[in-house]
Amino acid sequence: MVSRPDTNKARQHRHKRVRGKISGTAECPRLNVYRSLQHIYAQLIDDVQGVTLVAASSVEKDFVEYGGNKSAARKVGEMIAKRATEKGIEECVFDRGGYVYHGRVQELAEGAREGGLKF
Repeated sequence: MVSRPDTNKARQHRHKRVRGKISGTAECPRLNVYRSLQHIYAQLIDDVQGVTLVAASSVEKDFVEYGGNKSAARKVGEMIAKRATEKGIEECVFDRGGYVYHGRVQELAEGAREGGLKF
């Protein structure tokens, strides 16, 4: 019998390793990404205080289309960049959450950059 590796466990291990190296502050928060099969979520987190400053996702009521594709990820990136600039946040550190920087994660990052976030 062939045993498949637990990909989510491996992702969490990569995420834990990356989190040891990067951290967000109030001036330069951490842009965290989580993607599920149906949706994508993004948060700007201040790790010093342990609070979420800004959040956006494809689950919200005003988000009408399917949340599990690249166009939805780009829109979520633009949404979080808009909300961050409203709160006066211009720079952040990108935390890909252990995912490969490709596809939906990359589109979210590009959407956030287009919206005005620098990282």
